[in-house]
Amino acid sequence: MARKTPEVNSSSTADMAFLLLCFFMMTTTMEKDKGLQRTLPKIPDTSKKLESKKLNARNILQVKINAQNKVLASSKLKSKQIKEMSDLGAFVEEFIKNPSHSADLPEMRDTTIDKVHFKVSKGVISLQNDRGTNYEKYIEVQNEIVRAFNNLRDKEAQRAYGKPYKDLDERRKEIINEVIPQMISEAEPKDLTKQ
Repeated sequence: MARKTPEVNSSSTADMAFLLLCFFMMTTTMEKDKGLQRTLPKIPDTSKKLESKKLNARNILQVKINAQNKVLASSKLKSKQIKEMSDLGAFVEEFIKNPSHSADLPEMRDTTIDKVHFKVSKGVISLQNDRGTNYEKYIEVQNEIVRAFNNLRDKEAQRAYGKPYKDLDERRKEIINEVIPQMISEAEPKDLTKQ
């Protein structure tokens, strides 16, 4: 008599595979997209007439990245080839705070909020890159500019309230953000080798 080989019952294999798939989908964490946090400007009120604001040249710090990923920062007062990103951060901080009260650096206005005196800069950072700029370099430059503004906010929070910016309550954070606004203008990429 011939022996039959026993068969394995595989009728529930599809159900088990489906349950395993569901389990792994629910327990696995997905990598989140990374990017820059930016707050877009508010939509302008269509009932109001738009005004064109002309900026004083002394209030603009131009940061340019060419196709060779070299960074140049220039204001009305001086230009500097940036070799280290920390140099760019220091240059931005000096430009925004205008500690020497130079007539070639941004205008400052005085304001008092909650009995605390502040000097508010009218400085704007204009960032422009070449079409051939490396994306990583562009992000590195943007991050350094944002880091400079964060350092300025932290220093101002320490001066005004005796605490680092991150430890302030929401109202005081809003005051510091108003006193040191993150004014970054990103221009359309173009061929910077011709300049």
